[in-house]
Amino acid sequence: MKAVMITFNQAHTEKVEFMLDYLEIKGFTMWQDVMGRGSETGEPRMGTHTWPEINSSVLAIVDDEKVAPLLAKIKMIDEINTEVGIRAFVWAVEGGY
Repeated sequence: MKAVMITFNQAHTEKVEFMLDYLEIKGFTMWQDVMGRGSETGEPRMGTHTWPEINSSVLAIVDDEKVAPLLAKIKMIDEINTEVGIRAFVWAVEGGY
């Protein structure tokens, strides 16, 4: 099992929800109004007058075989609109009960 954390500009919310449904990833937790700055472009997303955009994050625990298709879809979303931004991070987790 893998944990996949996806952080994305809120403009991508519908695309992310559709992607999770399409890949049959049923369980996830979503946080809205996530603030920060990307490590590649450094463009802040702070929900302020100066930096008005804001992010959301999703954490999904998925079977190993779903990781590659999920990352491929995330990359495709990012390549369509690089200015808006979406990133994913993956790490191994142990199963729960």
